[in-house]
Amino acid sequence: MGATRKQQIKASATESYEKLRSIDGTHPYKAAVPGGYVDYQARQRRGGKVSYFNFELAVEMGLVPASHPRKMTKELRKAVLDTFAIQIINEYDMINGTKFPPKDVKPHKFMATRYLQLQHPDKTGTTSGDGRSVWNGVVTHDGVTWDVSSCGTGATSLSPATAIEKRFFQTGDPEVCYGCGHADLTAGIGAAIFSEILHRSGVPTERTLAVIGFEGGLAINVRAGKNLLRPSHFFLYLRQGNYAALKAAVDFFVARQIGNGEPGYLAPARQRYQAFAETMAINFARSAAIFESHYVFVWMDWDGDNILADGGIIDYGSVRQFGLFHSEYRYDDVDRMSTALLEQRAKARQMVQTFAQLRDFLLTGERKKRNAFNRDAIVKLFDLTFEETLLEQLLERTGFDAHQTEYLMRYHRPMVERFRAVHASFERAKSTRGPYKVADGITWDAVYCMRAVLRELPKHLLEHEARPTQREFMTMMASSLAKKKDRALSPAKARKIQLYLKHYEELIASVAKHEQKSLKKALLKLVMRSAHLNREDRATGNAVLLMADKLSKESARFQSDELQSLIEAVIAQQDAEATIEVEVRGGDRVQTVAKACLRLLKDYKDSI
Repeated sequence: MGATRKQQIKASATESYEKLRSIDGTHPYKAAVPGGYVDYQARQRRGGKVSYFNFELAVEMGLVPASHPRKMTKELRKAVLDTFAIQIINEYDMINGTKFPPKDVKPHKFMATRYLQLQHPDKTGTTSGDGRSVWNGVVTHDGVTWDVSSCGTGATSLSPATAIEKRFFQTGDPEVCYGCGHADLTAGIGAAIFSEILHRSGVPTERTLAVIGFEGGLAINVRAGKNLLRPSHFFLYLRQGNYAALKAAVDFFVARQIGNGEPGYLAPARQRYQAFAETMAINFARSAAIFESHYVFVWMDWDGDNILADGGIIDYGSVRQFGLFHSEYRYDDVDRMSTALLEQRAKARQMVQTFAQLRDFLLTGERKKRNAFNRDAIVKLFDLTFEETLLEQLLERTGFDAHQTEYLMRYHRPMVERFRAVHASFERAKSTRGPYKVADGITWDAVYCMRAVLRELPKHLLEHEARPTQREFMTMMASSLAKKKDRALSPAKARKIQLYLKHYEELIASVAKHEQKSLKKALLKLVMRSAHLNREDRATGNAVLLMADKLSKESARFQSDELQSLIEAVIAQQDAEATIEVEVRGGDRVQTVAKACLRLLKDYKDSI
């Protein structure tokens, strides 16, 4: 007798979970770069609860079938916990002879990778790398290979605490913070929300696959990406002058990118490293420009630690999306202050300069000083690509589609540059309040919301068939952070408003003429596109942090499916392209929390 439909679905799901369970610590990087990691036995960690599971990503990775119900089944929950709820058996455990039930010990070892980190006393990468993370393994589906790693799996020997104090730490040691090996649930939920929002808005980033919560607000946060290597995985060997290891790491990265069909890496053997360096220049220029255009703060530095080698975001501990162009915000990391939004370009450029140094070392076997490559061809390529991407991003936010953007960039670039100059001057205007301290650093408020102008201006022109008055323009532009003096209309500001309107209308008229459309039709298209590209209740760093904190504190009262639906609802609310409205599952308490989260989006829409 044939299997019932229910049995078939269950059998299909069980079979797909085998792929999930195959993520067992084995990773090809170990064979490719033998000295590039520290290996750890791991054990099962009990008491975990699946707080979030990214079904969309899991389907894309082939971990669950597309037909799988978007809820946590008993079998899936067990597979997720069996696979990812682990803790390493570290040096402290081995030195102290800590015993664990043999049945809890995993058969394969998990690697903590070595990479360069400026905060370590040793500046060559010999002691630094994954301080509280391990790599779970790889998954290949539909010809694409994914890396999977987990944060909060225990204290490794590569943390700053071990390097500074020259001793090993017990996982969970309350005397240390980052060096204790734990991660917290609030950070995991925040990263899950933030990374998915940014991914759906076109910002390159790692993604959260799962968040597993434990008592005391702790968590294991599982992330995935098509390549989770960072520039710092290469730069440590460049600093050390270790040619063989550098070549091995770069060759591994390039082979993965080619295998995944990423453009720019496929080249004849003798030109492989030049193609690699050029692609790095293009990717980092685009990423830095996208971050600046989207007001995304990513603490980049020349060591290439807090960024992926493909230019994507990794480690959401200090990442923020601003509501306005808060160019003076700096994150306070106790012993040093971060870079600011407008400094990200220079840091990305330094990384590209280091890639030029790296390429030359691989081609010649001689390690020259980085300053020798300040005017290298790939550095110039970076500068050109960055400027071009900034202009394209502004045109997109203004509401022009890809064909219109290409036309304006090709035939009217000076016009686009004039518009960007006056747009940026308003965008970067700072409050008369001046700089002040915030919970995690310092900032100096921006005051004008140019996204609101891009959203409201085409509506006004369409409805009134006339320019807004200077006072009306100021009302559109002034944010909740603008003081009375910031809203005042000086003669210089009035002239600048008129200049803005002139350049804006020039762009629309050029496109309308090119497409042989009326100005009204051109404006109508801008109204529709700019409305969802410049939404009013945009998720900011503060809003996401507060939402994550609220969801974390409430998580003990919720079932897994309820917390899952809350997280999914917040993500979907920010996704203008979503075709399915996510229903928040749960009773009055859940609905109350959902409304509170959405209220936070509105209350903090102008903040950092």
